[in-house]
Amino acid sequence: MRTPRALLAAAVTAVTAAALAAATVTPAPAAGADAVPPSGTYYVQSAVTGLNAADVSGTVEQHRPRGNEDRQQWTLRPDGDGHLLESADSPGVCLGRAGDQARTVSCAAAEARWRITPLGADRYALAAPGTDRRLAVAPKPAGAVHPAPLTVASGVGDLAAWYLTPADAPGGPMPPRERRTLDQVTFLTAHNAYANGVDGGFAPPFVDLFPNQNRGIQQQLADGVRGFMLDIHQTPDGAILCHNSCTLVRRPVALWVDLQRIVDFLRAHPDEFVTVFLEDYVDPGVLRAELDRVQGLSDVLYRPDRTGVRENGWPTMGELAADGHRLLIFTDHSRDADRSAGLTRDAFGVMYQREWTVENHWSMGPGIGSSDWSCYSRWYDANTTIPLTRTEPGFRPLFVMNHFRDAAVASTAATDNAKLADRARRFCQPAARKKPTYLAVDRYDLGSPTAAVDALNTYTYP
Repeated sequence: MRTPRALLAAAVTAVTAAALAAATVTPAPAAGADAVPPSGTYYVQSAVTGLNAADVSGTVEQHRPRGNEDRQQWTLRPDGDGHLLESADSPGVCLGRAGDQARTVSCAAAEARWRITPLGADRYALAAPGTDRRLAVAPKPAGAVHPAPLTVASGVGDLAAWYLTPADAPGGPMPPRERRTLDQVTFLTAHNAYANGVDGGFAPPFVDLFPNQNRGIQQQLADGVRGFMLDIHQTPDGAILCHNSCTLVRRPVALWVDLQRIVDFLRAHPDEFVTVFLEDYVDPGVLRAELDRVQGLSDVLYRPDRTGVRENGWPTMGELAADGHRLLIFTDHSRDADRSAGLTRDAFGVMYQREWTVENHWSMGPGIGSSDWSCYSRWYDANTTIPLTRTEPGFRPLFVMNHFRDAAVASTAATDNAKLADRARRFCQPAARKKPTYLAVDRYDLGSPTAAVDALNTYTYP
């Protein structure tokens, strides 16, 4: 289950500071970046944090993206030689300023007008006309996240870079299957795929009463699941699939057993592509030995680090099928920790997830009751700022969209899964400025999440 990741997050460091800085402040160039966007409804979204400007009783703060909730939508329109951003919830009220603070003001006030200047790469500066004072995120204090209230200040650099993200971006036509790039495709993904009670034990007593799935790995593959989230723990027998701990677990399954099932499936279905996400609590040498037990793994393993993806973008599905490279394995482990151990996992083909993906927070709340549909980065805290909007020149990370709760309760999962397409389109897609590549759910057999995957695979995000 993903819950332990919250505890692990503080211990897992990000990729190198230089790589993160480049990823945060130099997004990929976008068509039309030399002009102010047309009139319409937008999110004013920080290029540094990925959070949205929201009206909070007159104060403008950066909040976690929440779709059309939380007063985060603004209607952009020209006004003389500048522009206004009128609240979509309160006509006549605009995003403006009072001194060095961002505030909502009357749209008729001079303080409501902004000079919007393209910065390139689809980013913009919003300045008070006739000055160099810009709408900005406040600097981050040591040991804390960026403050919520937004400022209007000079000399703030990238903290004054904003996306104007359409509230409902028009999708483009989806290319034929073989010409779709990997980042254009959406895959059904099973959260805690091993915790199914069919293939073997997965948790200590009582915890095992709440399986995340109720079908084995082979049936999941047959049903169209193409992403598998697996927790691995180290025992004298190698890397074992268990939740939290393998202590007291009856008949646990070894990682190599499930990987062999996946490899055998791929060899029998040469057009299919599968991704494995490891919540990884084992030493790199133990993981390498486990992978060495999987027959035929090297024939299907996909290595984006060796095929120019960072420079040229993701390959097409046709290219992956032609090359036979159709299994991508990620680890949530830290590259820095592995360096100190003397063996990095990408040396034997396991990619560090933070270098290749973005991912939203792993939980929508407890197993029952109301849910939190906000969509924000799992990797945004006092130590790390990796926004969902992260891009690099020529490269767009894959987007893992988590859509599950702390505990898997069948009735709740059925309700949540029925709302998956709506959350993906209205909340998470604009939050990340990209389509989800992986839709991760509990109990994929309930609530028809396959319909959401099918819907997302009918268009591309601009």
